[in-house]
Amino acid sequence: MSTSILYHGFGLRSQQHQKTDYVDGEVHFYVTLKPKHIRCPVCGTRQVIRHGTKIRCLRTVPIGRKPVKIMVSVPRLECSRCEVTRRVQPPFTQKRLSYTKQFARFVIDLCEVMTIQDVADYLDVSWGLVKGIHKRYLRKNFSKPRLADLKWIAIDEISIGDNYRYLTVVLDLASGAVVYVAKGKGADALRPFWTRLGRAHAQIQAVATDMSRAYISAVLENLPEAKLVFDRFHIRKLFNDKITTLRRDLQREAEETDRDLLKGLRWLLVKNPESLEEDRDEQQRLHEALMVNKPLALAYYMKDEFRRFWEMRDKKKAARFLDDWIRRAKATDIAVLQQLGRTLENHRYGLLAWYDYPISTGPLEGVNNKIKTLQRQAYGYRDQEYFRLRIFAAHTAKYALIG
Repeated sequence: MSTSILYHGFGLRSQQHQKTDYVDGEVHFYVTLKPKHIRCPVCGTRQVIRHGTKIRCLRTVPIGRKPVKIMVSVPRLECSRCEVTRRVQPPFTQKRLSYTKQFARFVIDLCEVMTIQDVADYLDVSWGLVKGIHKRYLRKNFSKPRLADLKWIAIDEISIGDNYRYLTVVLDLASGAVVYVAKGKGADALRPFWTRLGRAHAQIQAVATDMSRAYISAVLENLPEAKLVFDRFHIRKLFNDKITTLRRDLQREAEETDRDLLKGLRWLLVKNPESLEEDRDEQQRLHEALMVNKPLALAYYMKDEFRRFWEMRDKKKAARFLDDWIRRAKATDIAVLQQLGRTLENHRYGLLAWYDYPISTGPLEGVNNKIKTLQRQAYGYRDQEYFRLRIFAAHTAKYALIG
């Protein structure tokens, strides 16, 4: 067998082929260190005395479906210069590992498109071995995300299962990478992040978040120079929640005839007008319900009108539009509109900040979906460090996401 195949195919450097055996369906390549590479592992001199060899069995990439093992003869050398006796460490593996670097790279590539159990079954190795290789790779490359270059970030929490378990996630909006994950939600969960951010001397320009009091106070306290931008999608969700509450209250108070019109109207009210499906008579159903209920119609049309806030040409026009909308909402006799008007008035600065930095937590919502997919496909994670590392690497997924 050509020695160059060992190098190009299996990454074996400074080794020469001795023989090949086929044992129980496995391919065994026996290799030994080339004479010119027999040097002291400490000082590099060739003035050494050999004290025997030891056969070390290393798993490497398969040939087809045949498992391949490298049986490498590792010499034990005594150096006459530095008077140290040690075994030579093969350059294609690491100390105490039972596989080659090439095999580890192969496992990592498979983990991008397969589950850990699938990789283990395919390679006929243990689940723990595959997880250990992948975890070591993630820890080396993603355990400490760089914070010094952060400029725009998004903050949000995600529910991960029953019993109201939450994770607080911080996303770098420039790169799409998660830079912080912590258990829980609120200001307490972010305290280690502010500490690390201060040490990194990052110059944060803008932060996208929802209108949570905890996040607002935490950002204003720790990043007083940054612009706080309230996420437009959370604003829309707030509008939809208020419209749903109003519809429910009106349906409860309505007469039996009008109650049937309001029944099952929830999803039509939260849809954008252009998204209503004509073939299902959604436009007709919504029109009939709004015709008989003026408070609901007013709230619906004001909700739809507010979408124009993000379509203004500049910040001054947006400010005029916002102030006029708030004034009209507070002038109505509809409680939910009055409440919305007061809420938007109190958070006016964060709404208008969108025209300085048009960012949102939208990319973070996509990452949250990836996290949920990781959690679901893996049926949960007992190793929380590994789960955290998988989240840090989620933005690198190119194919089907796995757990």
